[in-house]
Amino acid sequence: MSAAQTPGMHRVVVVGNGIAGQTACDSLRTAGFDGELTVVGDEPVPAYSRPALSKALLTDGGSHELAAPAHGATELLGVAAVGLGVAARTVRLDDGRDLPFDGLVIATGTRARRLGQDALVLRTLDDALLLRDRLAARPSVAVVGAGPLGMEVASAAVQAGCEVTVVADTAPMRPQFGGYLSEVFTTAATAAGVKIVYGTAAGVDAGAVTLDDGTRVTAELVVAAIGDIPNVEWLQDSGLLTDGRLVADTRGRVAPGIVAAGDVAHLPVRGIVRRIPLWNSAIEQARVAAVALLRGDDAPEFDADPYFWTEQFGLHLKAIGHLPVDGDPTFLAGEDPHGPALLHWRHPDGAGVAVAINHRIPIPRLRRAAATGQLPGTVTTSG
Repeated sequence: MSAAQTPGMHRVVVVGNGIAGQTACDSLRTAGFDGELTVVGDEPVPAYSRPALSKALLTDGGSHELAAPAHGATELLGVAAVGLGVAARTVRLDDGRDLPFDGLVIATGTRARRLGQDALVLRTLDDALLLRDRLAARPSVAVVGAGPLGMEVASAAVQAGCEVTVVADTAPMRPQFGGYLSEVFTTAATAAGVKIVYGTAAGVDAGAVTLDDGTRVTAELVVAAIGDIPNVEWLQDSGLLTDGRLVADTRGRVAPGIVAAGDVAHLPVRGIVRRIPLWNSAIEQARVAAVALLRGDDAPEFDADPYFWTEQFGLHLKAIGHLPVDGDPTFLAGEDPHGPALLHWRHPDGAGVAVAINHRIPIPRLRRAAATGQLPGTVTTSG
């Protein structure tokens, strides 16, 4: 047993083979855990880059693969956790096995919220491959949902040569970005030929989306991008859920010897207990949770400024800080918000947000720009 390892912590099980689960495995090894490590994944494929599914993979077949893991964990792929015995320290798998553990990392992520059986969704690699194949035939496309995922799908469909309508219950990405950035991206989308119809989808059938006011939006292909659902059903009888949510502390702990990380977990952020369903946030949460599993209060707390990026309609946005933002920005570089530009906002509590649009700035410099509200050094820009 390593000096860094908690006494009695000989077997750790990580449930979830996404980036949070893989990062937890790596971080456990880095922190000194040299015991038995097992990772469980319900998809029968190695871990992959989920953000690539709605970006490069849809548009040009870009890579979604991650580097082969070096943590040496036993990987149980194509099996799902269906129950948890907290007192017995076992995870029940859908093949009937009980997997014993001394420490547990819950990183089961989320699944796509569906809108009937006739609408495609985009969450898994299989979803992305199916959608890419369908877009290749250049169907008319209706995307239900105007968050970042829905707008990335709409952008990929336009690039594939499809006629695209987005059904939105509010201005595209306004809840996620705020009014200013929403307008920037909405302008780019409509300039690319996207039609935006405002309303709430009530259902999908026979090649049409029916809105709650009776309006029908016809399309040969419907894609629902209406949010996600945390995968916590297997925890229903565990006693770990609070009003149906898996709530962790600032170190990712949910119970003695049990931590959580990634999209499945709610944790305190700026005084509010909530999820941060972002790729980089999942990585940072997993690093913290893994160390907390071994070292308890000696582990650092999760306190990272979120990093988010999106590529759509010719705009490549990178953002550091807590979105959405209110009001107009300060321009640290450029004059046109469609880029190249570097924008800055300051929240009332003093927290900064920096957003680069078509602007080549390394992430560490973007992070400094968010904190200081100043352009850090010389930055090159892309046209």
